[in-house]
Amino acid sequence: MLDVLVDKLVFDLFGLAEGSPWGEAFHYFVFDVIVIGALLIVVTHVMGLINAYLPVERVRTWIASGRLRGSEHLVASGFGAVTPFCSCSSIPLFLGFLQGGIPLGVTLSFLITSPLVNEVALALFLGLFGWKVTLLYAASGILLGTVLGWGMGRLGLGAWVEDWVWEIANDQGRKETEERQSLWGQMPSISREAMDIVMGVAPYVLAGLVVGAAIHGFVPVGFFEQYLSGEGLLAVPASVAVAVPMYANAAGVLPVVESLVTKGIPLGTALAFMMAVVGLSLPEAMMLKKVMKTRLLATFFGSVAVSIVGLGYFFNWVL
Repeated sequence: MLDVLVDKLVFDLFGLAEGSPWGEAFHYFVFDVIVIGALLIVVTHVMGLINAYLPVERVRTWIASGRLRGSEHLVASGFGAVTPFCSCSSIPLFLGFLQGGIPLGVTLSFLITSPLVNEVALALFLGLFGWKVTLLYAASGILLGTVLGWGMGRLGLGAWVEDWVWEIANDQGRKETEERQSLWGQMPSISREAMDIVMGVAPYVLAGLVVGAAIHGFVPVGFFEQYLSGEGLLAVPASVAVAVPMYANAAGVLPVVESLVTKGIPLGTALAFMMAVVGLSLPEAMMLKKVMKTRLLATFFGSVAVSIVGLGYFFNWVL
């Protein structure tokens, strides 16, 4: 139904020729703006309700209490998946976790998963790739954060966190005096925050869709395939190496990933590229350098990069 309406808008109202580069690019752009925009509005409101019921302070206190009996990494990774943060905006909460007494490995589980899996990313995935790929990606991202956080926690890397982080922890004395309202009473602020998130990511979504539309309409079929072909074993690590110097959030890069897939790049290779763009970036490294000593930063980035390469091969195998 929506496809028919977009056809009429693009090809009848605007008079663009079906099959022409401009026609195909504009059709791609309009269709995805409608689908992704609707999904973002719905999902951010739903997640706003969840976050209102389960605020950050309560989750932090719960994780630090020791009552989770070994499931701390999974809980932190799951919490990272339901918070709408990119890699750089996850860092202040990462610091708060450390200063609140949560072990380093548990905070790393949150930091790894938070930019990779969130309601924005999943809403986009659902619209672009369907529910099966969305579920597989979400499960993989949560598992990645859980396993890597647990592994790095076992290495005893706390000494490689900068001293000032632990010093601030002694000064905390945090106020937890928030008035509890009913969810219905919080709905206006939840809706405002949800729309703030939508408006905040909208420029990235639109920029990504413009790039994706340009690739979809103007780049010849097979152009990318010759460079990132599924037949070459180096395609996945090459896509990760290319992505690491870049920076974007999931909203900005997913439409580009969709266009790359339609041009012949295997889905696993394209997803590895996306995960490296959103989960490993130079701005994130520069911010984390203020928190982590070089050895911890190298361990963190190296472990995540190698794991993303492994996931890229896995996605190519199963999808």
